[in-house]
Amino acid sequence: MPNAVILLAAGQGTRMRSDLPKVLHPLAGAPLLHHALATAASLDPDRLIVVTGHGGAAVGEAALDFDPTIRLVEQAEQKGTAHAVLQAAPALEGFEGDVFVLFADTPLIRPETLERMRASRREGASAITVLGFHAAEPGAYGRLIRAPDGSLEAIVEAAEASPAQLAETLCNSGLMAADAGTLLDLLGAVRADNAKGEYYLTDVVALARARGLATAVIACGEAETLGVNSRADLAAAEAAFQARARAEAMANGVTLTAPETVFFAHDTHVGRDVTIAPNVVFGPGVTVETDARIEAFCHLEGCHVSAGAIVGPFARLRPGTEVGDGARVGNFVEVKNAVLASGAKANHLAYIGDTEVGERANVGAGTITCNYDGVSKHRTEIGPRAFIGSNTALVAPVRVGADAVVGAGSTITRDVAPGDLAVARARQEAKPGLGAKLMERLRAAKRKVSD
Repeated sequence: MPNAVILLAAGQGTRMRSDLPKVLHPLAGAPLLHHALATAASLDPDRLIVVTGHGGAAVGEAALDFDPTIRLVEQAEQKGTAHAVLQAAPALEGFEGDVFVLFADTPLIRPETLERMRASRREGASAITVLGFHAAEPGAYGRLIRAPDGSLEAIVEAAEASPAQLAETLCNSGLMAADAGTLLDLLGAVRADNAKGEYYLTDVVALARARGLATAVIACGEAETLGVNSRADLAAAEAAFQARARAEAMANGVTLTAPETVFFAHDTHVGRDVTIAPNVVFGPGVTVETDARIEAFCHLEGCHVSAGAIVGPFARLRPGTEVGDGARVGNFVEVKNAVLASGAKANHLAYIGDTEVGERANVGAGTITCNYDGVSKHRTEIGPRAFIGSNTALVAPVRVGADAVVGAGSTITRDVAPGDLAVARARQEAKPGLGAKLMERLRAAKRKVSD
C-alpha cells in the first residue's frame, strides 16, 4: 500500500531564544529537520510533504537541500496541529494510502518504530494508529486512554484530565498514522472549542471513535519521543543521540576506550576493529575503515581514513582528506583537501593542504604546504618515497618527484626532479665572539632603563 508523510515544521520555538528557526538547530552536525526527514525517508514514501511556518523560506530551503522532490506547503497562521496537517490536503490530492504525521522537532524516532506503526495499521485494520510512550514523569503530557480491549479510546490533555486519567503513564507522542481519506475527513470536523482556540490533531481520535472507527496505539521508549523546544532539550537530544551512536558502534565491533568522550555525527561510518581513543570528535562526512586507529584528542570532518591507518593524537582532518591504507597522520598535524597514499607519514607538527602525498613518502616535523597566495589555492605534489626534511616550506604550486629528498629548513619554490636532493636555505655564517658581546650590550641597555 502506498504511503505519504506529512512532516510538521511550523513551530516557532520561542523558548530557543534564537533568530534561527527551531527545526534548523543542529543535532550531531545536521539540522533537527534533516533527522526527521531521514526517518521519514525510511518509509520510502510516495509523497513527502513539509509544512512550514516561522522561518518558512529557510526551512523550505533546508528541506529541499535534503530532497528536492519534497512538497512544501505553508501554514501562514498558527492555528494548531490539525490546521497544520490540513494545509497539506492539496498536496495529497488523488492520493490513496496511509499518511504518517511526524514532527520536525522530534528527531530521535527510529525507523523501526514507524514500521511498527505501519504494521498496526495494516494488520489490525485500524483507521488511526497513535504512537505513545510510558513517561517516568507524565506531568503535562497528554494521556492516551485505552479501552478494555486495548484499543485507543481517547487522547486527553493533562489540563482536562481527571485524577484517574492523570495516573495513566502512557502519554501521547503526537505521531499518528491513518488512512489518508479518513484523516482528511476527520480533520474537517475538528473544532477549535478549547482555551487556546486552536484545532488539535488529537481530536481526531474521539471523532473516529464516535463514527465507530477502530483506533489503536503502540508504544516506544520515552527517549525516542524527545521533543526539542529549548536549548536544554537540544542538549538532552544530543546526549541521547550520542549514547545511541556509541552503543551501536560498540555493538558493531568498534572499540571506544572512553565512550562518553567520543562524539559522532549523524552520518559517521566506522568499520569493525577500529579503535577510537578518548576525546575524539567526528564532524559530518567521515568514514573510518577496518583496523584503523584514531588516537586521543582528534577532530575529523569530511574525510576518509583507510584500513590500518593511524590518526593522532591531537590531529585534525578537514574536508577532502583521504588517508590511505597504513598511512600515519601524527600529533599536531592538520590535513585539508589532501591525499596521503598508502604508507605515507606525516608524524609531527605539519600542515598539509591541497596536496598529493605519494606512497611511503615521509613529511618531516614542522613542514607546511604554502597553498594560499591570498587569492587562490594551489596544489603541492609529493612523489612516492620522497623525504621532506623538517621545517620545510613547500610554496605551491610545486612538485617534489619520486625518491627526492628535501633538506631540513628549506623553502622550496621550484619543482624538484625525481631522485634529486634539494636544499634551499641561506648559508650559515659564524662571527667569533659576537654573540657574547651582543648579549652583554643588551643586558647593559636593560639595566640602564631599569635605573
